[in-house]
Amino acid sequence: MSQNENIILKVENISKQYRLGTVGTGTLSHDINRWWHAIRGKEDPYLKVGDTNDRTQKANSDYVWALQDISFDVARGEVLGIIGKNGAGKSTLLKILSKVTAPTTGVIKSRGRIASLLEVGTGFNPELTGRENIFLNGAILGMTKKEIASKLDEIIAFSGCERYIDTPTKRYSSGMTVRLAFAVAAFLEPEILVVDEVLAVGDAEFQKKAIGKMQDISKSEGRTVLFVSHNMAAVQGLCTKAVVLHNGKSIFEGGTKEAIDFYLNHEKVQLFTNPAIRESWNPTLGPKIKSIQLTNDANETNSYFKAGEEITVALEIAPDATITNEYAAVCFIMNTLDEQIAVSSSLKMNGVGYTATTQKITCKLDTTALLTGDYYLRFVLHVPGHDNFDDWNQAVNFKIVSHDIHNTGFEYTSVWKTTTFVTTSWS
Repeated sequence: MSQNENIILKVENISKQYRLGTVGTGTLSHDINRWWHAIRGKEDPYLKVGDTNDRTQKANSDYVWALQDISFDVARGEVLGIIGKNGAGKSTLLKILSKVTAPTTGVIKSRGRIASLLEVGTGFNPELTGRENIFLNGAILGMTKKEIASKLDEIIAFSGCERYIDTPTKRYSSGMTVRLAFAVAAFLEPEILVVDEVLAVGDAEFQKKAIGKMQDISKSEGRTVLFVSHNMAAVQGLCTKAVVLHNGKSIFEGGTKEAIDFYLNHEKVQLFTNPAIRESWNPTLGPKIKSIQLTNDANETNSYFKAGEEITVALEIAPDATITNEYAAVCFIMNTLDEQIAVSSSLKMNGVGYTATTQKITCKLDTTALLTGDYYLRFVLHVPGHDNFDDWNQAVNFKIVSHDIHNTGFEYTSVWKTTTFVTTSWS
C-alpha cells in the first residue's frame, strides 16, 4: 500500500471564522455584500478581516478566526493527539472533522465512517433508553440493525451500565452517559474515532479502560483515533504523534514526546522574583535572599515538572557577619495559586540553617505528592526571638504538569506521600 493510500484523513488549510456577539453571519448588509461577491465569482470579502483567536485580548474586529490554515494528514491506525491550552481551537477542529459545523475555508478528505464523542451525551436522545440510543447511534453511523445487535452485549458490558440500560438516558449521571457514549463510539467500528476531553468526566478506572480500548482499536484493528486531552500522561501513552494548537493556529506537528515538550515549554509559567512582594525588608539589617533558582534532573533552569521529578532549589544569600545564633533557619511555605498551603516547614529540621558566612543553600524538593497545578514558594530567613531578616513571598513559582508517577497512562487524584525538602549542600 502506498503512503497516499494509507492516509485515511487529510486536512487541508482548514479555517473557521465566527462573528462575535451575534448569532448568524452578521448584518443584512454583510450578507448582501457576500451575495454580491459570490455572483461575480469573487472571494468572500470578510475572509480578509478578523482577529487572531486570543481570548485574553479585547477584540478590534467583529470577526475572529477560531482556526487558521490548519493542515495535517493522519494514516490508518495512527492515534493523533491534539493539544493546546483552553481556547486554542481544539474542540472547534474536532467539530469540523465530525461535520457538526462546516469550515469557512479549506477541505477535509476522509475514508470511512467517523464516530465522535465531543460532549457528554453527544448524539443521545435523552427520552430514549440506553439500549434504544445504542441502536440510534449505530443507525446514524450507517450500520444495520443486525450489525448493531451483534455488538450490543459487548457495548453494555464495557459501559458498566447494564442495570440502567432500559432506563431513559435523561436519568443517567454525566459519568454514566460518557461511559455508554464511549462504548457505543468504540464498538460500532468506525474507521475514525474522534474523542474530545469529555473522558475526564469519567472516573479513573473508566479513563484507564477507555485508553486501553483506544489502544486496542488502533493497534489491533487498524482504526484511527483523534484524541484531545489536557492529560499529558494519557496523550504520551496513547498517541503516536501530536499537533499543538495555539490561538487557532498549528504551531507544531511531530512525535508525541516532542510535541508535549514543545507545548509545555511554550505554555510554561514564567519564573518571577519580585522584591515588592517581600513581607518584610530592611536593606541594612541581617542576611538577605538574593536569588532563587529551580532546576530539573538535567540541571536546566525550569518552571514546569512532572510529579515524582526531583526539583533542585538553590538560594543565593547575602550573608551578615552578626548572625551567630545556632537556631538561624530558612523556613519555607509552598502554596497553590488559590492560597492553599501545600506544605510548610523549616529547613533547620533537615539540618540546615544559615550562618554568618552562608552564601548558598541547595536543596532537593520531593514532588511525588503534588497533584497537577501551579504552586509558589515563600522563603523566610528567621532567628527565634528576632524579626524575620527576610520574608520573600511568591519568590518563585512552578507548575506540575502531570501526576503519573507509575506510568499507568492516567492521573492519580490522591496524595499518598508528604512533600519534603531534602538538604543536599550548603556553603
